[in-house]
Amino acid sequence: MKKLILTTLLLTGIFTSMVAQRIEPNYDESKVPVYELPPLLVSAKGKQIKSIKQWESIRRPEILEMFSSQMFGKTPGSPFTTSYEVVSVDANALDGKATCKQLRISFSNGNTVRSMLMLIYLPNHIKGKVPLFFAYNFDGNQTVSSDPGILFSNHTLENKRGLKVRRWPIEMIISKGYGVATACYHDIFYDEKDKHAESILPLLGYNPGQPLEGDSWQAIGAWAWGMSRAMDYFETDSRIDAKRIALMGHSRHGKAALWAGAQDQRFAIVISNESGCGGAALSKRAYGETVAVITNSFPHWFCPNFSRFANNEQSLPFDQHELIALIAPRPVYVASAVDDRWADPKGEYLSAFHAGEVYRLYGYDGLPSEEMPALNTPVISRVGYHIRTGVHDVTDFDWQCYLNFADKWMK
Repeated sequence: MKKLILTTLLLTGIFTSMVAQRIEPNYDESKVPVYELPPLLVSAKGKQIKSIKQWESIRRPEILEMFSSQMFGKTPGSPFTTSYEVVSVDANALDGKATCKQLRISFSNGNTVRSMLMLIYLPNHIKGKVPLFFAYNFDGNQTVSSDPGILFSNHTLENKRGLKVRRWPIEMIISKGYGVATACYHDIFYDEKDKHAESILPLLGYNPGQPLEGDSWQAIGAWAWGMSRAMDYFETDSRIDAKRIALMGHSRHGKAALWAGAQDQRFAIVISNESGCGGAALSKRAYGETVAVITNSFPHWFCPNFSRFANNEQSLPFDQHELIALIAPRPVYVASAVDDRWADPKGEYLSAFHAGEVYRLYGYDGLPSEEMPALNTPVISRVGYHIRTGVHDVTDFDWQCYLNFADKWMK
């Protein structure tokens, strides 16, 4: 009986502690603090940036360094080797409409080996090189199609085959003349806080168990690194036009896609689908998921330094409009959903809008107004945006907008 009482008290204490530590999101626009965004075109020394040369040689490197040291972590430059193994090829996939290729991309530093299983569909009606969309999936390659020939990615269960087909309208993408490729993000960094040793981090200098430095990269930096390794492969495939690769990411993958696109200028288009805090949404608005919420819930996503800005967003020396601006002059698309308040649609839109200052420096139009567009009414300038009806998801409407955007800027 005493043991039962002690256990009950212990569990009650844990529950009380959890409730006390829970951080509630702000969904009240009237509680958004007064904030001032860091200027895009003023250097750290106060110099006005008036030319593309000044942006590329002065301001852009400054902003890139801030995100690297204070948010996503510094990407290691440790040497590694890469090998590609074609596992299967089906030239008559989707009733003959596509060629389906599966390959294993392996990385080694001589001691540690990690691999990523990639699934690729290429349209058969297009001759020569084809443009392509690349995006991570959440639950394994076998979830994007019901095809029994698709291999299972790591950390997945067989009952998930075809689970996320609705998010992957592969035939629609193929019919428009684009290829589509995917890999499971768990192959790069399994999305749990204590999985550093199993991730690709040991491949690049991390010793399991060692304390992290303030600017040490973690999951989002690793996922962005994996996106660039996918691009390395696309440059070797004779059927893929590596100069026309659209990188798309949903939710946490959208955060990684923006960071990958900022660092790796080989991606022709970067698309953020409801990436929210740490992605496209302005941090200083402190609306929906905040820095405190995200660093408390997912301490393994960002570098440790980022947690210093929890409940202290106004001290951030940067904000997410600058992350989007790092992609300029390449086309970038930001998408929101009206019922996805967690991701702060208004903050995502304002971030994309203010990034237009750098696009105009290159002679391109940004978003035309600080006022958000009507629901389901995409704006497709060099900076694209839509807010659709619905919740946090990827829908056919989203994909139709992305395909139209790609038609405008990649064809």
